[in-house]
Amino acid sequence: MLDVASRSLRRDLFTGCGPANISKSSAGAYGPFKRCFDVIATIALAPMSLIIVGILALLIRRDGGNAFFCQQRVGRNGQVFKLWKLRTMVPDADQVFQAFLDQDPDARTEWEKTQKLRTDPRITPIGRYLRKYSADELPQLWNVFLGQMSLVGPRPMCPEQQTQYPGIAYFQLRPGMTGLWQVSARNNCSFAERAIFDTEYAGAMSFAKDIQILLSTPFVVLRGTGL
Repeated sequence: MLDVASRSLRRDLFTGCGPANISKSSAGAYGPFKRCFDVIATIALAPMSLIIVGILALLIRRDGGNAFFCQQRVGRNGQVFKLWKLRTMVPDADQVFQAFLDQDPDARTEWEKTQKLRTDPRITPIGRYLRKYSADELPQLWNVFLGQMSLVGPRPMCPEQQTQYPGIAYFQLRPGMTGLWQVSARNNCSFAERAIFDTEYAGAMSFAKDIQILLSTPFVVLRGTGL
């Protein structure tokens, strides 16, 4: 089913007649309200989030490394920004990762297809739990407050992943802390197939849709399917 939908949505995206194109008028009307909602919700969540992040940061620091980690991500209109997370990887993660891929062809294939690994040697013991329940992403509320992200939107992508993304919907939106992909397929589709969910969201974006996704997110998180 994803294959059929993917072919259809790719055709729509590149011919300009799909949901992402239709969404421009609706996004223009909803956009300012969406941004106001992001700011108000972020401020409301800040006190509890700061306490949780502070406790988790102290636990992460026990291995001697930094508690926080930032990495470049692509935002709306292709602008690159620094995304903040709680550190879930060992300090020498890049070297560990490359050595692992060199020794395991199956892992390299999995990474090239999904941009994720189900068994990732870089992840620390506490990091595994943080990722499983998406607690490592709480600092991204700061990115939302700054306007670089939204509470709901496409999954943030790295600059080097742009060549693997077969669509344009992502670049019309602010990336989100949660989104249609996270509450639908999450880790069960290829990286390229995320464009299907981004395009669908771009065409259906509304306050009701965002609330639906936000209300669905805790149930998905509690299932512990994060990697």
